[in-house]
Amino acid sequence: MANNVDRPQWKSNFGFLFAAIGSAVGLGNIWRFPYIAYENGGGAFLFPYIVALITAGIPILMLEFALGHKKKASSPKAFAKIDSKWEWLGWWSVTFVMFGIVAYYIVIIGWCANFFCFSFTQMWGPDPNDFFFHSFLKMSSGVWDLHGVNVSIALAVVLIWFINWSITYQGIEKGIERAVKFMMPILFLITLTIVIWSLFLSGAEKGISLYLTPKFSKILNLDVWIAAYGQIFFSLSLGFGIMIAYASYLPKNANIFKNSIIVAFSNSFYEMFAGLGVFSILGYMAVKQGIPIKEAVTSGIGLAFVAYPKAISLIPFGEIFGMLFFFLLTIAGISSSISIIEAFSSAVIDKFGASRQKVVTTVCIIGFFGSLLFTSHAGLFWLDIVDHFLNHYGLVTVGIVEAFIVGWIYRTEQLKMHIVSRLGLSGTRNKIFQYIVLQLWKYCIKFITPVALGIAIINSLMQEFAKPYEGYPLSGIIILGVGWLLITHIFAFGMSGLPWAGENESG
Repeated sequence: MANNVDRPQWKSNFGFLFAAIGSAVGLGNIWRFPYIAYENGGGAFLFPYIVALITAGIPILMLEFALGHKKKASSPKAFAKIDSKWEWLGWWSVTFVMFGIVAYYIVIIGWCANFFCFSFTQMWGPDPNDFFFHSFLKMSSGVWDLHGVNVSIALAVVLIWFINWSITYQGIEKGIERAVKFMMPILFLITLTIVIWSLFLSGAEKGISLYLTPKFSKILNLDVWIAAYGQIFFSLSLGFGIMIAYASYLPKNANIFKNSIIVAFSNSFYEMFAGLGVFSILGYMAVKQGIPIKEAVTSGIGLAFVAYPKAISLIPFGEIFGMLFFFLLTIAGISSSISIIEAFSSAVIDKFGASRQKVVTTVCIIGFFGSLLFTSHAGLFWLDIVDHFLNHYGLVTVGIVEAFIVGWIYRTEQLKMHIVSRLGLSGTRNKIFQYIVLQLWKYCIKFITPVALGIAIINSLMQEFAKPYEGYPLSGIIILGVGWLLITHIFAFGMSGLPWAGENESG
């Protein structure tokens, strides 16, 4: 297995941080976190959320950064360097993320791009719900009622895939780093503008009160803790293979600990801050419509494409607000999707020694055809099932196995020493700090993180066996949910069985 002596590098640590934060900050930070916080105790949810961040989010993020940096390799190669029998794990994560999550994720970004254009005239009219589900998606009656490709969505998907291809094609420094240095400041500026604008709307204080008022009784509920660990794990792009690949491009003396802290807390601060804007808008909409605010609260797709367009129609200069909001979603989506494409492309380049241009082009073409599966009139049903199974079972399983491999087989001491050697600290206080923090990290990886994720996956399985997810037909659950996981798993084992380019060389 050859060493990557000519492996590309980030031009600056700043570029790496923007890329890692851009990967973490995605659509879920804006439309998923605020609702989960509200549903699970409001302000009181911050306690289990921060505990989850410290005991699972930062430890796994630090693990992935340290592993990628030490091994100078993508996820499959990093695990293969630990032991060849674990190479499949690296392939499985980057495969189901590339040909599952990013396939439908880019379709959602395409919806955002469409709604950016719709904002100019507020094309959704007086009934955004009917417009989105019937006029725009043209939803069919069920999972297997396909009705062919939705052309307007497919065209947007072509555009988004082209943007992703044009960025990743140019490599780390000239492509991804240059793009995120442009996109991330714009993303933060637009978010700041939207939140400040929202705070001055009538009824905003009622929305924020609903968002942040603590319900301390919920802290004792196991489901609240599961939600906290789930949100941290998904929002930090853990288990995707992304952070391993991104860290592999860092220079030799990069401070893994500091980078992990910056990325983790930036992501968490962003989603908490964005929540202020989300609930301010919902509060305004409730006041304007004369309805209880709880009736206005929604999450996910319903928030972005129904509730927000309805609010935009009520806001003075709503067209500008709508353009800003959907442009924000589009940028957030692209900054995440390029990282997924890079994680898979990096793995293929490492494995076969092929040129980046050929790999990225091929991957993007295949990925585009994968996205077309979600542009049929049953696309939303497919998206919902695949998203549920890949996130709840694929990513969590990867996280558990990662913690097991590093904590019990590879031994955390090796990565701990790698992190310590690059802290740049000296003196008694700093040595005490190193010892406490890294001992905590070690025990989190070995015990707390796998137990917490294990409880989460068992809880999901119990609900799954109690009743089919969202009442979908069993055929849809097995073929689209379980089947997607199995097929990508088989592919991962197949890839791990192929020889590495230059494997006769020392690695």
